[in-house]
Amino acid sequence: MRKIACIGECMIELSQADEGLWRMGYAGDTLNTAWYLRARLGSEWQVSYVTRIGEDRFSGEMLAFLTAAGIDTSTIQRESARNIGLYAISLSEGERSFTYWRGQSAARGLADDAAVLAAAIADAELCYFSGITVAILPPEGRATLFAALRDAKARGCTLAFDPNIRERLWPDHETLRAAISEAGALADIVLPSFDDEAQWFGDADPEATAARYLALGASEIVVKNGGGKLCLRNETTHAAPHFPSVTPTDTTGAGDSFNGGYLSARLQGADMETAARAGHDLAARVVRHPGALIPQGDLET
Repeated sequence: MRKIACIGECMIELSQADEGLWRMGYAGDTLNTAWYLRARLGSEWQVSYVTRIGEDRFSGEMLAFLTAAGIDTSTIQRESARNIGLYAISLSEGERSFTYWRGQSAARGLADDAAVLAAAIADAELCYFSGITVAILPPEGRATLFAALRDAKARGCTLAFDPNIRERLWPDHETLRAAISEAGALADIVLPSFDDEAQWFGDADPEATAARYLALGASEIVVKNGGGKLCLRNETTHAAPHFPSVTPTDTTGAGDSFNGGYLSARLQGADMETAARAGHDLAARVVRHPGALIPQGDLET
């Protein structure tokens, strides 16, 4: 069986239902991508989630939720001292913003044990992580994660990285830029969003973002651009496809689902432009749905 390891944090998600009521689910940027990879790939693929959770009721229910979705949870660590984080979605004309409660999140310790982390990704063909994965870790955990990923890459694992920059998770702007650049230099595939990159790195256009990550050492770049033209770059491709825009109900999970659609298509042999269309089409479905996750049965190919 071919294995994908997605590394990060899964949280309780609260989205507005009827007036005064909230709907509870589970989501998180790397988990969302794992969810859509699982929906798009066949049974010959194992999609594993690598994180740390608590031993409380909600952590246990989250574990059961992931298992029921067909996501491998055997690499998830548990501890009694902390539990999982929570976020609430606020919407304005389909655009989302978030309020977080995650200071006590057990996922902040997912790289505390270097041997456990290395074992969790030891046989993965693809490891996927994000800027949030990197940001929630203390400096020593970040170093452990990068070392484990560097070892995985040396044995032939492909590393895919979405910078997904969230300013509030970083102690200062210098650390933010340095860590995102280090992760981008380590990755093979980088999936940035242009608005984030322009804000934090001063890129003039998506092509500048792609050129910067190529110069760092990444070999395949897909710059997302909020429904506008994408920028696709590798050794043989330099394209800027534009796909039809949609009117969103809730943009939560848009970039994460694009990543899942894109990576699953690439893993199955699609070229970059075909994979980008697969990512766009999947994200277009997701943003018409409240919350980050569409039931997997509705997305089977």
